[in-house]
Amino acid sequence: MVGSLNHHGSAEEPGSPPLACEHSGSPQQEEPTMMRRSDNYLPVPGEEKNLDKDFVHTTASSRESIAMKNLYVDDISPLYPRLGPYFLDGRRRVDYVLAYHIQKPSSIRRRSSRFADNNIIARLRRSLSMRSSRAPLQPKEDPEIAAQEQRTDYHEDDKRFRREEFEENLLETGLELEKDEGSKIPGIGFLKIHAPWNVLCREAEFMKLKMPTKKMYDVKQGNNLVEKIRLFIHKVTAPLHPKVDANRPQSIKSLSHPFSREKQHLFDLSDRDKFFDSKTRSSIVYEVLKRTRCTRAKYSMGITSLLANGVYTSAYPLHDGDIEEMTAEPNDRKLLYQEWASYSVFYKYQPIGLIRKYFGEKVGLYFAWLGVYTQMLIPAAIVGVIVFLYGCATVDDNIPSMEICDPRNNITMCPLCDRACSYWKLVTACGTARASHLFDNPATVFFSIFMALWAVLFMEHWKRRQMRLNYIWDLTGFGEEEEDHNRAEYEFRVMQKTMRLEHSTPKGEKVKLTCTDRLPAYLTTVVMMAFLIVVTFAIVFGVILYRISIKAALHMSTYPAARSNIRATVKTTAAIINLIIIIILDEIYGAIARWLTTLEVPKTDKSFEERLIFKTFILKFVNAFTPIVYLAFFRGRLVGRPGNYLYVVGSYRMEECAHAGCLMELCIQLCITMLGKQLIQNNLFEIGIPKLKKLLRKRKSELDSKQEEELNKTLQRHEKDHFLGPFVGLSPEYMEMIIQFGMVTLFVASFPLAPLFALLNNIIEIRLDAKKFVMELRRPIAAKARDIGIWYNLLRGLSKVAVIVNAFVISFTSDFIPRLVYQYMYSPDGTMHGFVNHTLSYFNVSDFQPGTDPLQPMHLGYKVEICRYKDYREPPWSSTPYELSKEFWAVLAARLAFVIVFQNVVMLMSDFVDWLIPDIPKDISLQIHKEKILMVELFMKEEQGKRLAARDTYNQDNCNSPSSANQSPPQPRSRPVSHANCC
Repeated sequence: MVGSLNHHGSAEEPGSPPLACEHSGSPQQEEPTMMRRSDNYLPVPGEEKNLDKDFVHTTASSRESIAMKNLYVDDISPLYPRLGPYFLDGRRRVDYVLAYHIQKPSSIRRRSSRFADNNIIARLRRSLSMRSSRAPLQPKEDPEIAAQEQRTDYHEDDKRFRREEFEENLLETGLELEKDEGSKIPGIGFLKIHAPWNVLCREAEFMKLKMPTKKMYDVKQGNNLVEKIRLFIHKVTAPLHPKVDANRPQSIKSLSHPFSREKQHLFDLSDRDKFFDSKTRSSIVYEVLKRTRCTRAKYSMGITSLLANGVYTSAYPLHDGDIEEMTAEPNDRKLLYQEWASYSVFYKYQPIGLIRKYFGEKVGLYFAWLGVYTQMLIPAAIVGVIVFLYGCATVDDNIPSMEICDPRNNITMCPLCDRACSYWKLVTACGTARASHLFDNPATVFFSIFMALWAVLFMEHWKRRQMRLNYIWDLTGFGEEEEDHNRAEYEFRVMQKTMRLEHSTPKGEKVKLTCTDRLPAYLTTVVMMAFLIVVTFAIVFGVILYRISIKAALHMSTYPAARSNIRATVKTTAAIINLIIIIILDEIYGAIARWLTTLEVPKTDKSFEERLIFKTFILKFVNAFTPIVYLAFFRGRLVGRPGNYLYVVGSYRMEECAHAGCLMELCIQLCITMLGKQLIQNNLFEIGIPKLKKLLRKRKSELDSKQEEELNKTLQRHEKDHFLGPFVGLSPEYMEMIIQFGMVTLFVASFPLAPLFALLNNIIEIRLDAKKFVMELRRPIAAKARDIGIWYNLLRGLSKVAVIVNAFVISFTSDFIPRLVYQYMYSPDGTMHGFVNHTLSYFNVSDFQPGTDPLQPMHLGYKVEICRYKDYREPPWSSTPYELSKEFWAVLAARLAFVIVFQNVVMLMSDFVDWLIPDIPKDISLQIHKEKILMVELFMKEEQGKRLAARDTYNQDNCNSPSSANQSPPQPRSRPVSHANCC
């Protein structure tokens, strides 16, 4: 059935003019045919949808009667539905859709006869419905199944009654409704909602929506020189700009003012259909839906409660139209697809204004932030590549790696593990030493300082860009302290508490959830979060044991291929295992964080989102960075020495770093984790899973591609959007980028190519997200926002932590400080010659603990008496054998001093840059001031015009009055008026 209803309980004529803002007047009503309450929204069988061209016009004077309207106008020709998101009259736009489950009685579905009299049809439907619901059980019917069906029918009836009440309340607010229960999607009914002009005006005034006025003014961006430079850059980069808003001059802006029905003359209402765009209309309807309540149940239910309880299955605004069909009407969605969601335009700027116009400010700010972040990665990637190339160019001149690779040194190293491992030559670590120099060279120190300043510049650039967007989008006076409606779960818990305390609570006292009520949830959250962090540490420890055991197993292997490249095999496989664990735990932790947040029963959606973000960030950050932190700061530190090694879990000896340090292993772990997360978790999941779901839906529908294509052509807009995925918010998108930002900044000293990989990923990510938003997701509710919220604080915190982390990576993980100490304190000629020998200590093999010496001591072909190991310790022939040497304490003091100096210098430079760059661009502050002046002038002119009009009217009335000569009207103070002037 398709019913079209307005807020007066009568059908609105398709040709009727739009209603005025005032609540006066009602549309013309035809001769009524009364309907009982049980007749409301009766479904029309699929065979009876176009029975006749007669009309079904019904009106009612009471609140509970609802009118229906047929598809046809007064003449014989039918009014065909218009393409796009419209009611079946082709005139009224569908601003919002609610979907719900329907159960049609079998007796109604089987009927195919035609009736001319619509009242007879309604009575027959009612009798059939009652007969099918009250039919006695058949003898052969299973009583248990019958009881289950009756319970199902009861729940469905309960949901239907709730829907009826909610829809009646929606009609009272002025919204117009149209039901579609004969759709091509079996078992799904749709309630299409349209907001008429008077409702839009009323709600826009209530929501204080800023709308453009008739007043236009020129926008100047700085002085003449700045303006010329801007115009020159704009001309040079013209091919990079998307082809949107071509007819709109960039230097002219409309003066905006909160909408008011009393000041309609200020706004350009020449085209009322376009004054409120589709984004604004849907957000207005959503506000009405949130305010409308069902009160006949045990507790008050809003739209969120109705959705949570299955009364409605989904609620969404509609997309503007089709995008892939050649015959599709031009619309913003199609333009976004062509100029934004296509990989062929990856080199272009994003149409941020059009994104905001279609999806709202919150989504627009996310993509604007992602664009700024990607742009800022370009200089970081260039400098990172230069640093890497510098390492490649100087690898042959690096004296320490040359000494390691020189076979003439003939340095014998101590075994890397007990029993299975034997002595080995230092020259075999030549490849690792040369590779380490690519990332461990003096240029990495400069790059760390550069990236710390880059993070500050990025934050400042974003603040300025955000302020510019606030001005362009008229958000400068917008405050986010407007009413935030309660969540359904919170209302339900409050209802439970109210019922529990109805006798003990004083009348008039409002019941709410306190910290005491939430205490069990808070304790559960704390314990669960601590447990999950411990689980992460335990898994990382398990990977450590894997590395130790697999290394011993490979050393014992009889295959030469297995023994030839043990270090590379162990590093790579362990990094891949870490990656797989991180990806799996990310999904698990995300679900647990949502469950914990639900337990806490936050009052509003904003509170829920912030708590969920905080928990998810903590868990995912610990999950992603624990293996990296272990490699950077703990591996090789807790080893002991030959003859006195540190053991864990029995006979497992803690890992040692390679002679060139752990920086190379840290780089491998970062590279595999970063690339793996981007390729697998981000891109493959975002592309592969939707494709897989689509394939499964195709198989389930049992339609071939041709049949599905034909069906898709006949579907209405609300039916097509029903098949799209629901919009779940921007938190997953932000979280993905925040973790990437941590990868780029926190350990950039060990991996200078990280910004390059992030840049390449983000170029794809922008278009991938765009395609997802435009093609695969339902249109989100347009939400206003001035900034990116809690994400900015997380970014700022990460940029501060990055300075400290990089300081420790340079001083403790790399060999930068030991090389400086040797060169300026211990080198005989001030060069790096002899550095390798200086860092190696001596060990007498006779001091091995029993059962730890190699099984094959003659592996090198000769007997070894003294072996070397990397540490600063006294030799066995000294008075204090194997004790830490004075060189160790000198290097440690230098390392700590470097951390303190580096941290304070970089922080000071960062704060100076922060202070130097103003948060608000000067031209924007001038334009905001200019807007205020223009607004004051506009209202002064309006008041002046009103005063003059009132004076002229008064004088004219006095001139036309016969007793005007005998009366002396009160004169205005500013300008006396004589009657002779008008008579």
